[in-house]
Amino acid sequence: RCLLKMVKENIVVPEEILNFCCNGLQGSTSPLRAHSPGEQEEAPEAMASPSPPGNPTEVQMSQLVLPCHTNHRGELSTGQLLKWIDTAACLSAERHAGCPCVTASMDDIYFEHTISVGQVVNIKAKVNRAFNSSMEVGIQVSYEDLCSGKHCSICKAYATFVAQGSPGSKVKLKPLTPQTEEEKIEHSIAAERRRMRLVHKDTLKDLLSRSPRETELETRDGSVAVPAEKTRVESVELVLPPHANHQGNTFGGQIMAWMENVATIAASRLCHAHPTLRAIEMFHFRGPSQVGDRLVLKAIVNNAFKNSMEVGVCAEAYGQEMSVSRKHINSAFMTFVVLDQEGRPRTLPMVAPEPGDGERRYREASARKKIRLDRKYVVSCKQTEVPLSVPWDQSNKVYLSYNNVSALKTLIAKANWALAREKEKVRMYTLEEDKFLSFRIEMSVHVAADQAFSLLSDLRRRHEWDSHYASAELVQQVDDDDMIYHVVSQTLSSENKPQDFVILASRRKPCSKGDPYVVAFRSVTLPTHPASASFTRGETLCSGFCIWPESEEMSKVAYYNQATPGYLNYVTTNVAGLSSNFCATFEACEKFLLKNKEDLIIRL
Repeated sequence: RCLLKMVKENIVVPEEILNFCCNGLQGSTSPLRAHSPGEQEEAPEAMASPSPPGNPTEVQMSQLVLPCHTNHRGELSTGQLLKWIDTAACLSAERHAGCPCVTASMDDIYFEHTISVGQVVNIKAKVNRAFNSSMEVGIQVSYEDLCSGKHCSICKAYATFVAQGSPGSKVKLKPLTPQTEEEKIEHSIAAERRRMRLVHKDTLKDLLSRSPRETELETRDGSVAVPAEKTRVESVELVLPPHANHQGNTFGGQIMAWMENVATIAASRLCHAHPTLRAIEMFHFRGPSQVGDRLVLKAIVNNAFKNSMEVGVCAEAYGQEMSVSRKHINSAFMTFVVLDQEGRPRTLPMVAPEPGDGERRYREASARKKIRLDRKYVVSCKQTEVPLSVPWDQSNKVYLSYNNVSALKTLIAKANWALAREKEKVRMYTLEEDKFLSFRIEMSVHVAADQAFSLLSDLRRRHEWDSHYASAELVQQVDDDDMIYHVVSQTLSSENKPQDFVILASRRKPCSKGDPYVVAFRSVTLPTHPASASFTRGETLCSGFCIWPESEEMSKVAYYNQATPGYLNYVTTNVAGLSSNFCATFEACEKFLLKNKEDLIIRL
């Protein structure tokens, strides 16, 4: 408490006191502890309780926020936080790789709260999944108030690290085996996040290609547009040894901190106030820089919306010779707000973009805002917060596909599935949660996994084995892996009308050895297929197939469904043993697969 009081009052804390406090927190014997005659000092090993076995890649970091870490408001600088995040993530990646690693990218980060002087930042980082030479590291950041004992989440981030071997050689990473339910979910969904990163640029280009070419400036009452050129910032930094990591390259966290600094200055020039950073859109490291390089950091306000603004920032590197062209090593987009006395976002001035590149950046900022809203709404929301049917369009197709597959993978990875019924080869399991009753039906079939995947992913053939399906029409081929169907069911609703569904089907082949084939289904809405008076519009939240290869000719096929209220009575009737409809349907599915596998081989 004395230490916290000194920190809050900006009193310089002697190094001896800091070392003593840190040693005490680590559980080492206090140098001031008195020993009675004949008493021997206990060994640190005897004092420390054995920690339970956990993820070997997990790294935990705790940092006390001192005045030197804060901004003018006494709040932790976001740049300093980014340094700590990158350090913890790098240490986790290197634990798994067993060799040096570098930051390749950092996904979107949304900051929920600020952190004050005297509070403690707790960072937990661990590898979610290892691919060939890259790996995804998940980072959770929270703060702790030592006086009140309050804990609060700050942000969650995902970083991609690449293992560095000898020059010219690639390091093949060993696979990571998840242990807990949470780790299995993160491991499974990591492949979907990787897929989303790779198509992010294409999503932006596609959205811009369908938007008007002319730049339409927003008008606000009593507001005069500020030329974007007035917000431009350019600053140079000399990379010194303290800025480098243990490999001699410029520390990624330091580059991110410098970028945040110039972005904050650019935002301040627009609003003439002290802005607060709310979100960062993917840092992407394009190349390394070394000690002795000069880093040129550029920032400009791309667009100002009513209560927020986007600042584009990039970093370029060059050596001592100015004749050598600069290397573009990093870029990011940061969203700032300006808060009033009550903590509410203020209305911001408008921005007048420069002709040419300025107008392009202005339009791209608007497109990125829509993508951020789609992504935050569809991807970041908890599953219970997302409505059953989300409107589908070109701009959110990537995120709806991600949500579709990740929701099914999350259901697959859940623990506590209970065997409810077993009839011959068919087994039925249930999972009871607070708001959902989910079921799983599985059986082994004498069909190769890739053949079963191909046959079951085409909903147009579902009626051949599922008596509940009357027809399924392919209404839109989104891409090779995503299709939208209009499905008509044989089941009559309470209004004595057949049900119909508009379903997004997302299929995924295994990302690496040991992964299953996945076909996920969820309801969406299409303007071309509104609800009709002839049908009762039904909805499915999360369902689909998971197919595991057991041998070259055998596979285990499992169907999952998170039952919606309209489907619940049908599920519970089968679970209670009052009906064998599920089992009969799955046996028909096996006959369908066996009958059609030969035809499929011939076609292939």
